[in-house]
Amino acid sequence: MVKNAFMSVRVQEKKEKNSGSVEFQVFRFTNKIRRLTSHLELHRQDYSSQRGLRKILEKRQRLLAYLSKKNRVRYKELISKLNIRESKNR
Repeated sequence: MVKNAFMSVRVQEKKEKNSGSVEFQVFRFTNKIRRLTSHLELHRQDYSSQRGLRKILEKRQRLLAYLSKKNRVRYKELISKLNIRESKNR
């Protein structure tokens, strides 16, 4: 059941034309974060996955900081679309 949900996300990712855009990269990182979070709920002592999750979170945070500096409107739209909290550093 969970596998089918991720497969539909992959199909959507492949259809996207501008895969280098900040929005698309944040979208992919968000999907990875959600997948790793659900994995870590089952496997609490998987420390390598925890490390990978922290690295992906940092990358997404840097991209969001860049987008908020360059275009605040696109940043707000992306956060609301992906249902992410706004950065505390802002």
